[in-house]
Amino acid sequence: MKSSAEIDVSRMVDEGRRVLKLEAAAVAALSDRLDTDFADACRLIAKADGRVITCGIGKSGHIARKLAGTLTSTGSPAIFLHPVEALHGDLGVITRDDVALVVSKSGRAGEMNGLLGYFSRLGVPIVALVGAAESPLAAQATVALDCSVEEEACPMDLAPTSSSTAALAMGDALAIAVLQLNGFKPDDFAALHPGGALGQKLSVRVTDVMVSDAYPSLSDSSVMGDTIGPLAEMRGTVPIVNETGAVCGVVTAGDLTRLMERSTDFLTLPVRDVMTHGPKTANPNELGSAAVSRMEAHGIMALPVVGDDGRLEGMIHLHDLMKAGAV
Repeated sequence: MKSSAEIDVSRMVDEGRRVLKLEAAAVAALSDRLDTDFADACRLIAKADGRVITCGIGKSGHIARKLAGTLTSTGSPAIFLHPVEALHGDLGVITRDDVALVVSKSGRAGEMNGLLGYFSRLGVPIVALVGAAESPLAAQATVALDCSVEEEACPMDLAPTSSSTAALAMGDALAIAVLQLNGFKPDDFAALHPGGALGQKLSVRVTDVMVSDAYPSLSDSSVMGDTIGPLAEMRGTVPIVNETGAVCGVVTAGDLTRLMERSTDFLTLPVRDVMTHGPKTANPNELGSAAVSRMEAHGIMALPVVGDDGRLEGMIHLHDLMKAGAV
């Protein structure tokens, strides 16, 4: 027989799963509703000369505040404006060049009316994330996106749970679609996130970490006996270059070990018969995180760094990138 504690744990886990499934279903249902209205909303935000003014009341306000942060960090300057505080002196932050992003479950919050009227008088376009397609807010909005849910995860169907998750997901979809529309790139993201681990990951470039001073390389006319010293000296990877100095292959310590297992005269074998031809490389100006992704995808511990002319400039090692915070 299960103890009361075990029964309580089981009930809590079951309840947690129920909530997660309901909210996941609510978000999944949004994708089938996306149409030209979503594209219109993206264009309104992308072409705005001013800022995105996000607003909402209660839980919707918390979602609107988070979306302001997401938009700002992805290249669309945004601020959160509380509808009540706006009517008590904060309306001055709004300009005719702005676009409004209004979040509301019911679309009927009376506290929003004054702010919505001000948006309309200024000619500020309104994008509404609304849980009721037939509502005053949806009717007044320039574009209304349906974020309705079949039921809240709250067992009394009262506390905003599934609905706030749906609004957050729709807002995130807008932000990322606008990011793509504006051609926002990793360099732009890095410029807006200079601090912390994320900023480090987005600012470390290959040239900052690569080993470049007198990095040993061998010509493609070398023999395998010539690789032993450089492999030991440079952590198990030696680049091979042709007569023009361009990288044409690499030899690793693993290559040498496997060759020793199957050949007794391995020292005299030509490097070109053993090396990996056309190896993966890194550019000195690319992000270190991009080099890490390439290494992980191909199971590589080091990459030759080559310039635009294909000539060897150094080597980049996974461990060095990890130490530099590029992972």
